[in-house]
Amino acid sequence: MRELVYYVAVSLDGYIAGPGGEFDAFPVEGDHMAALNARFSDAIPTAIADAFGIERTGTMFDTVVMGWNTYAVGLPVGMTSPYQHLQQVVFSRTRTGADIPGEHPNLTLTSEDPVEVVRRLKSGPGNSIWLCGGGTLATRLSGEIDRLVLKRNPLLFGDGIPLFAPGAYQPSAFDEVSTTAFGSGVVVSEYVRRG
Repeated sequence: MRELVYYVAVSLDGYIAGPGGEFDAFPVEGDHMAALNARFSDAIPTAIADAFGIERTGTMFDTVVMGWNTYAVGLPVGMTSPYQHLQQVVFSRTRTGADIPGEHPNLTLTSEDPVEVVRRLKSGPGNSIWLCGGGTLATRLSGEIDRLVLKRNPLLFGDGIPLFAPGAYQPSAFDEVSTTAFGSGVVVSEYVRRG
């Protein structure tokens, strides 16, 4: 069965973006980048990978799921299909295809229950499924997350979009499988669901 992997950058105080969705404070240079680009090249937007000559291996992810707010970050710069090399599923209860200008290859916008969609995806063939964000969707899918890969950055945001939005108290145990500290101050920790 395929895994749902929540692979995400996070501040020391637990935010994945600023209050307005800002993520530009996260460092994109440093010794952590080569290692992350090698292992998670499938999680780099298609246009950015092409511009920097980063080869996507297709061995980690073949599908990405995200909420509308995470997806919409690229719309002001014309990025209507940010991960064209992946099957993209965008969840929204209020948006329709009319809210997406132009063409958007390999992208499905749905109002279906995210849990049902992810369970259906997990039962099919393919590589891992990347949960790109945001925190509200992560909370909704928390029971489906098989692996967490947290890129902890040496920053305090003070406010913003949390790693997980507030939800019901339901402790879930994960086991650490690896942690790598980089000279840049970024620490990448990977956890798998226990049991």
